[in-house]
Amino acid sequence: MDPDHERILEASPGETLLLLGNEAIARAAVEAGVDFASTYPGTPSSEIGLVLADLAKAAGIKFQYAVNEKVALETAAAAAFAGGKALIFMKHVGLNVALDALMTLAYTGVRGSLVIVTADDPGCHSSQNEQDNRILARFANVPMLEPSSPQEALEFTRFAFEFSAFLEAPVIVRTTTRVSHARGPVILGARSTPRKDVRFVPDPARFVMIPAHARSGHQRALQKMRLAEGISESSPFNRVEPLPTPGDTGIMTSGPAYAYVMEYADRLSGSVLKLGITNPLPRGKIANFLRSVRQVIVVEELEPYLEEFVRALANEYGVAVDIRGKAQGILPRAGELDPDLVGGALVRMELLPSDAVRRPREAKRESIPLRPPVLCPGCGHRPVAFAARQATRRMDVVFPLDIGCYSLIEHPPTQAGDVLLCMGSSIGVGAGLAAATDQKVLAFIGDSTFYHAGVPALIHAVHQRANLTVCILDNGTTAMTGHQPHPGTEEDGKLKVDMEALVRGCGVRSLEVFDAYDVRGLTKAFRGALGREGVNVIIARHACRLLELEDMRRAGAKPPVYVVDPKKCTKDGFCIDAFACPALIRLPDESVMIDPVLCTGCGVCVDVCPPKAILQVLEVAP
Repeated sequence: MDPDHERILEASPGETLLLLGNEAIARAAVEAGVDFASTYPGTPSSEIGLVLADLAKAAGIKFQYAVNEKVALETAAAAAFAGGKALIFMKHVGLNVALDALMTLAYTGVRGSLVIVTADDPGCHSSQNEQDNRILARFANVPMLEPSSPQEALEFTRFAFEFSAFLEAPVIVRTTTRVSHARGPVILGARSTPRKDVRFVPDPARFVMIPAHARSGHQRALQKMRLAEGISESSPFNRVEPLPTPGDTGIMTSGPAYAYVMEYADRLSGSVLKLGITNPLPRGKIANFLRSVRQVIVVEELEPYLEEFVRALANEYGVAVDIRGKAQGILPRAGELDPDLVGGALVRMELLPSDAVRRPREAKRESIPLRPPVLCPGCGHRPVAFAARQATRRMDVVFPLDIGCYSLIEHPPTQAGDVLLCMGSSIGVGAGLAAATDQKVLAFIGDSTFYHAGVPALIHAVHQRANLTVCILDNGTTAMTGHQPHPGTEEDGKLKVDMEALVRGCGVRSLEVFDAYDVRGLTKAFRGALGREGVNVIIARHACRLLELEDMRRAGAKPPVYVVDPKKCTKDGFCIDAFACPALIRLPDESVMIDPVLCTGCGVCVDVCPPKAILQVLEVAP
């Protein structure tokens, strides 16, 4: 077990640890005595799984990496149906995948407890959108808590298990990137022991959601939300905090936005309504707050979720109060907030003096050069994209792309990405393009993403006789989120799902497998596949280079060393302009050298260099 994870597990009650918000959530699960936990990894929630997967055996927790978020929720719900304490966690868009199950779970409820952590990503740091899942919680009639710090991440998650057990309903804990990845002091509580005696007792009227049962299930869900509102009214998580200077201005906020407001607490006047339970919202407490002030400023990220509720509530209760927020353009509806943005808004409203806000933003933009994300040196995705581009230079080809490290092949120089929507969409979009246009289509999808959401789309493409080439980039792991396993990886006690057999089982007749480093073979294969009718699948397989290097280190081995022969280098720059491995460096005289610090010894550049100026050095002089 990782020493840091062991510390999270073994630390005593009352002890203070410096934890990420995600690590605090993992500790909260241990303190709650969680029986079962499941996830599909996704940033910014991934560290919860990295911790729980490592300590699960020692803690007596049944932990599973699921094939996707829907399956993760269904398995966790089953544990809660049987009376266990279950935790599921995912990134915000993962809740879309699980939403079909979630909407009905509100009707069935649970017998034990079920906590659903959704990690939103304002600013799209690692996501294809920045949807606000507070709206989904309200839509699904599921209670929701919003922590604003690592300490609250622990306390709110621990309470969520109690909340869920009391209501016999699922409960959502909604974090954001700045809560999940913030590190702060966390005071720990006592650990509880997972139950060993859970057992499912049939109750068809409650758990079999045919229409006759679903109608009463909806009524139960609404009744539970009314009960939850009473808890929201009395909870200390929803509280009014007086500011140092009395005044008639109220600030309403939740999540990390609360922390940004409190950056300026010593210069503000009035009071702050800090909301930790944001579904259902405490109507009475909010109404009383509105009556106590002349104006209310709503500070929240993304959608005007609180703002719209407050406006409707003020109208319903006949409270004459000036409500300011996104409707007046005080704060943006898109992108994440930060202390500067919040402070600037308060200055414009004349609630803060202008000297209260630091202005480092412009200086940062001028002094720090842009650094676009790049694939790691030695990554197998780079030669695959290079081969695809070489194979299609004289073709009209569209490249649907998917979610994973390989999303970066959209960037120059490979530029092998034309459409990217969501997990598994490359094959579905590819099938649609093949049906709607006369263009050739080459779709890229990763191994973990293929298992997650690509299989149904591949079946559809085969059934529709789509003229489509699918390249599965198989690096043997869910690399982008921290090298988590998936159904196609070797894992103790788990049965590995054969990718080739699965592809053939979908009806694919043309299947080829290549090493991802085999540029020549892949180039020829892409040309051939794009010239044939029907669905053609090419698996480009090579282990993630980071894992290979780790295996070498453990074995005491070193990667090969490559150098550029200056006598053979023609200085045409093709290796950099077309392949762009970060280890290749252009010198002032236009020649190229290989940075020995960055080079991982994959050797692909040997095949890429037209004049064959790159050589392997058999022995390195000391």
